[in-house]
Amino acid sequence: MKTWIEISKNNILHNIRSLKSLAPTSKFMAVLKSNAYGHGLEEMNTICVQSGLVDWYGVDSFDEAIFLRKNKNKTPILVLGYVPFEQIGECIKNNISIVAYNEELLKYIEKNATSYKNKKLKIHIKVETGTSRQGIANDELVKFVKKASKNPNIFIEGMYTHYANIEDTTDPAYAMEQLKKFHKNIKMLDDYFDGIAASSPIAIGTPRNDAKKWSDGIVKHSACSAAIINYPETHFDMIRAGISLYGHWSSNEAMIVAKQNSVDLTLKPALTWKARIVQIKELPAKTPVSYGLTERVKYDSRVAIIPIGYWDGYDRGLSGIGEVLVSGERAKVLGRICMNMMIIDITNIPKVKLFDEVILLGGEITAEELAKKLGTINYEVIARINPLIKRIII
Repeated sequence: MKTWIEISKNNILHNIRSLKSLAPTSKFMAVLKSNAYGHGLEEMNTICVQSGLVDWYGVDSFDEAIFLRKNKNKTPILVLGYVPFEQIGECIKNNISIVAYNEELLKYIEKNATSYKNKKLKIHIKVETGTSRQGIANDELVKFVKKASKNPNIFIEGMYTHYANIEDTTDPAYAMEQLKKFHKNIKMLDDYFDGIAASSPIAIGTPRNDAKKWSDGIVKHSACSAAIINYPETHFDMIRAGISLYGHWSSNEAMIVAKQNSVDLTLKPALTWKARIVQIKELPAKTPVSYGLTERVKYDSRVAIIPIGYWDGYDRGLSGIGEVLVSGERAKVLGRICMNMMIIDITNIPKVKLFDEVILLGGEITAEELAKKLGTINYEVIARINPLIKRIII
């Protein structure tokens, strides 16, 4: 292979166990959306299913969910993103839960009830608490839940929210306000449905008696990676591990807060991206390199051609500033990164030979380092690696 990605099974399992230890009474959701943050949906599904450590899976689309089902995943799956209404029947058939955040969904299910043959769609109600994305506003929540609960083809399985500013700051004030709103919404629903027996037409969730709250039958969740690590009060019934599952901190601020709180946690990055040197050549001093003549070698140089580029997900913004590892040494990217090729300077690494491995990402070349050079976040660096590149479980 000219390029490939290695995924460390041991590191993934270490991260899962470490995160679960922070929330021992909560169920654990592995978020595998967007090709498992670039790690490979199939490979991550294999690791997680075989581990027996994962209670739930979070994906972005129906296509990702059905892929998991076809790959022997029988665990509960929640589609966190948009699901076209036409796929609702398949969600019911394949026991796939979806997010509910607008009344149009309820109207569609009611209109097409006969096609579902008395089977129920499992939904998780997304509560808007301050992120201004998906979600049902506070003043619409009771009305929505009441209408959903009366629909014989709907089962309200969960209720959740998402934090807008919990990872990019050391000040949790805004997130805690969101948490208060979430608690308020839960209490509002509990108060509204208080005293309603399980046999009632508007009974929701698992069977319960009058003494229990409505929310006792609902899977409540709010904690993303930063919240899992730093704010135990957000854990509820389930935690959702995204970037931390793969061994990355969601931000430097999240690391700072963890250190301030004496959180005992080590995350181990699981992804290593490699390629091969396919040509080595000598260039005289002042020779221009790559498109646009943006860079010239300053002295007689030895350079290597790597057969990957921005099509593969190695950002063009790293032109002239990126570094890779060759024989354990750093080698600078020269000139512009092309669609399918890039050039590196190996002048000071004399032992390099044709077809040697190059590490593009992994080890001391971290996603955080590349993100800083690009002015972006580690999420983007790993998630945008081309999904067609072969992933190998190590």
